[in-house]
Amino acid sequence: MPDSTTESSQIVQHRLPAEGADQLILAGVNDANLSELAEVCGCRVVLRDDHVVLSGSLAEVEHCSPIARRMIDLARLGTPFPASDVRRFADVVESSEDVAPSALDESKIILPGSRKIITPKSAGQKAYIDEMARNDIVISIGPAGTGKTYLAVAMAIDLLHKKRLRQIVLVRPAVEAGEQLGFLPGTLEEKVDPYLRPLYDALGDMMPSDQIRRAIENRSIEIAPLAYMRGRTLSDAFVILDEAQNATTAQMKMFLTRLGLNSKAVITGDKTQIDLPHRRDSGLLEVERILKSIDGISIVYLGEHDVVRHRLVKDIIRAYANSASKTEREGSE
Repeated sequence: MPDSTTESSQIVQHRLPAEGADQLILAGVNDANLSELAEVCGCRVVLRDDHVVLSGSLAEVEHCSPIARRMIDLARLGTPFPASDVRRFADVVESSEDVAPSALDESKIILPGSRKIITPKSAGQKAYIDEMARNDIVISIGPAGTGKTYLAVAMAIDLLHKKRLRQIVLVRPAVEAGEQLGFLPGTLEEKVDPYLRPLYDALGDMMPSDQIRRAIENRSIEIAPLAYMRGRTLSDAFVILDEAQNATTAQMKMFLTRLGLNSKAVITGDKTQIDLPHRRDSGLLEVERILKSIDGISIVYLGEHDVVRHRLVKDIIRAYANSASKTEREGSE
């Protein structure tokens, strides 16, 4: 609660202690983080000595305080964050899904090869990482930008570095998203490459390019279309099926039965982006329904509060969801 009131204009001032916080991380470059916080909350934000001072109406200051405390906690941990994250912190606080930064820090993934640390940015992402550590099969369902593929690739690379498995297999169904690409010139590999490019991008953000090239050459990392999995047994492997909403029910069964000894599988998908001719044919919808009660299989749901892309992505997802709900209501009338 604010600790002092100034005059009768209902302007209050609240001082939050920030001892031990890295002030550059807290304020951001050119005070960008503090400026974003002020814009999000509508109050004045000043970093003065070892305190963050909030000034505004009672409602504005009460809204701003938990977001500022989260920023201070991250700065104490030495965890940098961009100004764009401040608005996401506000959304998480408002959704009542806030998790202390220290708890998020416990689920971080350290990638020694690139000296990169992957820390979950929301309660949903933390739950996802924890479930991947605990279970052999994890199904992650959520909209674009929630880190479904990125965090799975990070977990796979971490286990490969620790020699807990000997291979990462990244798989995608080759289904056009509203475009017909089959008549493009080039070899089969060149035709398929656009479908697999997002997996290369995720790898490229976590490993140096020369390491990726060597890993692909010695087959410790394999990237392939889903159709190439038929007839194989994958042992000592971390297998990721990305864009699983576009795998048919038969393909999904085929994929799940490829798992051999000491293997893990992560299935990621977005139920709102099914590109199959008939939505009911999606294997993701079927496994969500029939596998949820099996011990060792976990289903994790990520939502708009877990989106870590451009701040507008969250608004776009919300707009499409609202439009779909409106259309559904109108259709039922």
